[in-house]
Amino acid sequence: MTSAPTKPAVSSPDRIRSIQRRTLAVLSAAQIVGGVGVAVGLALSSVVVDELSGSTVISGFAGTATVLGAALLALPMARASSRGGRRSGLALAYMAALAGCAISVAAISLRSWPLLLAGLVLVGGGSAASLAARYSATDLSPQGHAARHLSLVVWASTIGSVAGPNLAKPADQIGMRLGLVEKAGPFAFAALAFALALVIVFGLLRPDPLKLARDLDGTQTDKPGRTRTIRTAWETLRTTPMARRALIVIAVSHTAMVSVMSMTPVKLHHDGSNLDVIGLVISLHIAGMYVLSPVVGWLADRAGKLPVLVLGMALLLGAATLAGTAGPRVWQVTTALVLLGLGWSCGLVAGSALVTESVPLDRRPAVQGLSDLLMNVCGATGTIAAGAIVGLLSFGALGLMVGIMVAAAGLWLTAVRRTARP
Repeated sequence: MTSAPTKPAVSSPDRIRSIQRRTLAVLSAAQIVGGVGVAVGLALSSVVVDELSGSTVISGFAGTATVLGAALLALPMARASSRGGRRSGLALAYMAALAGCAISVAAISLRSWPLLLAGLVLVGGGSAASLAARYSATDLSPQGHAARHLSLVVWASTIGSVAGPNLAKPADQIGMRLGLVEKAGPFAFAALAFALALVIVFGLLRPDPLKLARDLDGTQTDKPGRTRTIRTAWETLRTTPMARRALIVIAVSHTAMVSVMSMTPVKLHHDGSNLDVIGLVISLHIAGMYVLSPVVGWLADRAGKLPVLVLGMALLLGAATLAGTAGPRVWQVTTALVLLGLGWSCGLVAGSALVTESVPLDRRPAVQGLSDLLMNVCGATGTIAAGAIVGLLSFGALGLMVGIMVAAAGLWLTAVRRTARP
């Protein structure tokens, strides 16, 4: 009598832990390289659009274009992940970013700002991949470790975000030596970074974490169309209150962060601060966003996701209050921006982990894709609204309105904690 086939060794706990460590390392490496591409490509985007169009107003659409691109790619990435695993979804985003950089180089050579904006929409794929990578880190996480693993991949974004802008000028100089027109070099360098991130993900993210998680769980691979992806996500949110709450808080956190952050350089410039001071304030803000994310992840797993989300709302409220009442005091604006980054980190890390833990494995890509779609749409809307509020009223009015929004979300979450377990 022949014995029954044994279960693959990959299902052993030690083997799963080893694969998860490798997965986190690969995703972190892709985050660093891809983050450099995002930062280098965007460092001069608004300046180039301004030069080509001759309009400061049009130059503002450079940032909006990349955020829009990240939003538009969220659901296609979710469908690709559902069909072919995380590698397929991330590869799609990096290929879009690579194509966007090539279009941007051509647009600068042709001196066409509409073509450049179209390229920047695709460059938004780099940001979309960076967001989606955090969810890829949770597929094989053991119970109670999702936030910690997710936060490690978020932390890896720090390196690329800080290093990228400093590489823009050398990339431009090298590009001109190679025959590219001025300011096309950073986009060519970004294309190389995205190509390397694509190689890292597609070549090294094996076994695919989502596919392996489904095999271990006995979940069938889903093959949704566009309409079904959206419908699946909304149906899941309607029947999963905790995931719905987490998604709302992620959107609120991101809207608050980008609204205040996007107008802070303008406020500081009007107050007489030079570019060095403005750069330092934004750098400290970015540090607040990413550097302590592993601590936020550990706290979310130990103390619970909802308490950390409430903490995030409190930090954002403090940031809005300090920013709105700062006047010309740079130290107060700086403190506000650091708190703003910390509050955003609490909302993103704890909220994303709560979305993941609240949703069945077979529906996670659809809900996660919808989460990133709404997050980016809210971010783009917040940027536009912030400009209008500051232009028509004042920076203080922006702080007040953001404070009211996050205070309402914080009170709501506090009420939810009384009736729901974290």
